[in-house]
Amino acid sequence: MGTLVARLRLGVLISGRGSNMQALIDAAADSSYPAEIGIVISNVPDAGGLALAAARGIPTTVIDSRPFRDRRHFEDALDGALREANVGLVCLAGFMRLLTEHFVGQWWDRLVNIHPSLLPAFPGLHVHEAVLASGTRFTGCTVHFVRPGMDDGPIIIQAAVPVHPDDNVERLAARVLEQEHRVYPAAVRLVAERRTETSADGRVHIHSARVPTGALINPSVD
Repeated sequence: MGTLVARLRLGVLISGRGSNMQALIDAAADSSYPAEIGIVISNVPDAGGLALAAARGIPTTVIDSRPFRDRRHFEDALDGALREANVGLVCLAGFMRLLTEHFVGQWWDRLVNIHPSLLPAFPGLHVHEAVLASGTRFTGCTVHFVRPGMDDGPIIIQAAVPVHPDDNVERLAARVLEQEHRVYPAAVRLVAERRTETSADGRVHIHSARVPTGALINPSVD
């Protein structure tokens, strides 16, 4: 028999419905996937994702930031819950709180986020509105290691999505979200398989990565 390799334990932080959390749950349901979800934590007591996780037998907890007198004490509570669950990688999945330099430092290169744009373009909120207003022909999503700045950090994986002439925010967001659900489990797999290496200049090297060929052109010139 081969040697059993322990799966990387994930702590997923949410504030809402948790659709990207659901993508990770679905991926982890395959026993060959190299990660499992050890805990789901929400800072919002009635976040819809809590019920989704509980229905799959995943431990959940609420750490509401409001009773804490400052961000440091709130983040200490987060940190304690993650460590008690033996988490090796923290995944932000619609977690609507900026994390301090102290917390990020505690989980350096063990804290990932997904953002609905091709970072460093369009960080922050109201991304799809900004994309449509800009006239850009492509957008997408990015999974990155977290750094203290908003939506900042070394990029692990991206997916590009064309912007259609008749797009509105809802249609564009739906197409981007479909790719988010693909790339987040893929990025976690790369980390769990120890295929990511962050260089001193803040770039992520992916060991044994296949690089796509060709180009995407919008509008098509064929």
